[in-house]
Amino acid sequence: MKHALPIISVFLALTAVQAAPVIAQDASTEEAPAETDGLETGTLSITTEEGAVEFSIEIADEPEEISFGLMERESLPENAGMLFDFGNPREPAMWMKNTLIPLDMIFIASDGTIQMIARNTVPGSLRTISPGMPVKGVLEINGGRAAELGIKPGDTVNHAIFGTNDG
Repeated sequence: MKHALPIISVFLALTAVQAAPVIAQDASTEEAPAETDGLETGTLSITTEEGAVEFSIEIADEPEEISFGLMERESLPENAGMLFDFGNPREPAMWMKNTLIPLDMIFIASDGTIQMIARNTVPGSLRTISPGMPVKGVLEINGGRAAELGIKPGDTVNHAIFGTNDG
């Protein structure tokens, strides 16, 4: 039993690393990048009952980009946002640490279907925001904008990462 404890500890540590949730907008110890430095940009549209709505987006698909997100931004243009591409679906754990503006977080399945919207998230909050299920991506837009545009769960996000091509 003496030798089992270190083996169990290593197993638990490895399991925790593999099962760790994605933390978007986490604090970074490195210098903050300029607003679009190094980020791919493009467009996407969301098909709602009222029709399609287009957004100009920045794409965060590298760990450091996902981690920094929209932190320290003082504003975001009306129909702009950041699309977080997790690659393989996973259950994200998002927060608003160092984020200065309220956001709507739109959680998107692999096929582009909106699963959940966290509306008007609170700037600076450390509360974890998660859809409770694996998703391929998250679109962050200005807080309140999803309601203004009639965006709701079940609508479709059209972009190449979801195979719905538009961006």
